[in-house]
Amino acid sequence: MRIVFLSYNYSPDINSPEEWLKRLHFYIGWSECLVKDHTVIRVDQINYTGTFIHHGIEYYCVDDSKKINYFPRKLHRYVQDLKPDIVIVSSFRFPLQVIQLRRRLGKQVKIIIQHHAEQPFTGLKRHLQRHASKKANAFLFTSYETGAEWVRTKNLDTIRKIHELMEVSSAFYPMDKNIAREKTKVSGSPVFLWVSRLNQNKDPVTAVDAFLRFAERRPGAKLYMIYHTEELISAIHKLLPPQNSPVLLIGKLDHNELLYWFNSADFYLSASHYESGGTALCEAMSCGCIPIVTNIPSFRTIGGDAGLFFQPGNEEALLSLLLQTPGFPADEKKQYALDRFRTKLSFEAIAARFQEITGSL
Repeated sequence: MRIVFLSYNYSPDINSPEEWLKRLHFYIGWSECLVKDHTVIRVDQINYTGTFIHHGIEYYCVDDSKKINYFPRKLHRYVQDLKPDIVIVSSFRFPLQVIQLRRRLGKQVKIIIQHHAEQPFTGLKRHLQRHASKKANAFLFTSYETGAEWVRTKNLDTIRKIHELMEVSSAFYPMDKNIAREKTKVSGSPVFLWVSRLNQNKDPVTAVDAFLRFAERRPGAKLYMIYHTEELISAIHKLLPPQNSPVLLIGKLDHNELLYWFNSADFYLSASHYESGGTALCEAMSCGCIPIVTNIPSFRTIGGDAGLFFQPGNEEALLSLLLQTPGFPADEKKQYALDRFRTKLSFEAIAARFQEITGSL
């Protein structure tokens, strides 16, 4: 098959193939697995025009110099000339364009729309989104429940088109904890890791509050917090003791360094109220971290039987889970995390699942 990944989003800040590949590294691993059996093409809109091949994928970069092109006739002719069997559209935010794409490609080409963190439209745009959904053959969501909610709100036409598929995975891998901690200088028992923003949705205040109460009963426990935005940093500082804090604020790190941090930790902690996917959670599990995360659809799908779940914003429920960790079968749960990553979350597993989905259309 000829599979085309199409994005209507314009990224004017990307000026070269190297920059674009760095931006995409979370997303393209599973599509690279498809090149063994299929021709895989990406059509992207960045501040660069040209073609190149990387790991078997053919990249076609187009620069229309428009933030949103509501009538991308040239782009659609370009896609049509590629003679695709399947087109995967990134995001439900472009219903008008999808309607035009279907008209251009005809009925034989399969159009699949993949969820990309966006919330469903409301008002008149909701009706347009629903109309566009009738032109697609399938919808991909990290969690089936998330997609079902879009049907319930009448943004999508039918639940029968929803398929569960991870959008991202991890290139990280497990390593000896002592080697990792030699690199990170992490200490403590047990060690918890936070890798996320410090905003209201991620809810670090609930996480820190609960952890401080836990650490009073479990001296030696440490929570290391890695983050690249600081919206609630002042609120967190007010919670921390002036000396010997069990919560250590690390801040922003280069992404490659996270390999060692995930392998230094025993548990991964997240308090998010909403996530469409869960890149950091996936990376944590690829290194064998045990997830203690909120009971939201995407996290349940990712964490599975390896996870411990609490309701968003419920500090008492989180504290209850933390208090269970001293007598926890950690080695067993770590293996659950590694096994689930390998069979459900890895690039290879996502590619295999995608082929199952396309084979059923």
